[in-house]
Amino acid sequence: MTIAPVISFSEGEALLDWIGLTDALAAGHRLPKAEIADTFLYRDPDTLLNRAAWIDGLGLAVKSATVFPGNAEKGASTINGGVTLYSDDTGVLEAIVDFHLVTKWKTAGDSLLAARRLARPGSRRILIVGAGNVARSLHEAYSAGFPEAVFSLWNRTSSKAEALAAELGDVEVAQNLEEAVAKADIVACATMSTEPVIRGAWLQPGQHIDLIGAYRPDMRETDDEALNRASVFVDSLDTTVGHIGELKIPIEAGTFTADRIISDYYTPDRFGRASPEEITLFKNGGGAHLDLMTSRYILDRWRSA
Repeated sequence: MTIAPVISFSEGEALLDWIGLTDALAAGHRLPKAEIADTFLYRDPDTLLNRAAWIDGLGLAVKSATVFPGNAEKGASTINGGVTLYSDDTGVLEAIVDFHLVTKWKTAGDSLLAARRLARPGSRRILIVGAGNVARSLHEAYSAGFPEAVFSLWNRTSSKAEALAAELGDVEVAQNLEEAVAKADIVACATMSTEPVIRGAWLQPGQHIDLIGAYRPDMRETDDEALNRASVFVDSLDTTVGHIGELKIPIEAGTFTADRIISDYYTPDRFGRASPEEITLFKNGGGAHLDLMTSRYILDRWRSA
């Protein structure tokens, strides 16, 4: 009997590259549409989330996440978990992949794929809003996709922005968010905000706006004006429109309509910039199908190595 490998964060990280991942994500969306299901178990204040996906021709994956808020007081991570990957042909367990590895590469890779298709090829100024782990991953991913870009960073708590900028080494800390947005070719926003951080009045022709942070029905990072000024794209209509506040809140309020969303990754012929002056806006919603595509890419690279 073949024993399925357990791929750790450090072992997997050494094998991956961002452009290769985005190509794998694009290929995954050329296969039949994924079947997706999420389940939750609760023990106040703790949560177990299981996200499952099945793509014909790619296989099955279950991503389990445990959220234990009390771990912070114990000096342990509050979010843990793993991804189990199964064969499409036999259903046999093929690998167990580190949760944090899959999440990092899935999240930033999702945004980079959209930027490769929507941002102007000559984009040179990238603003990252937020200073958490996702911001660090976005800097890494965007550096691979736009190697000549100059980065700036803004965070509501300036000291966190300064600490991350010092760690990254080639990033300027922005003091005024409105001015920083106006200067950027690409704005990548990764916050935990429930109120708009990026204002539509600040946007400039030709910009690409990448929204990552909002994942609950009560969260959003842009206002109605931004949505209505931009050409709006999502990674998956099924996992964003009725589930994430970025779109759900304005749609229910009647200030934005779902038919304004131009495309998701499953209609690639429509997923592109129409003109150099167009403002494009992408909502990164994640989703178990992207976890499956990312996990399969990780396993393929592990096997090749």
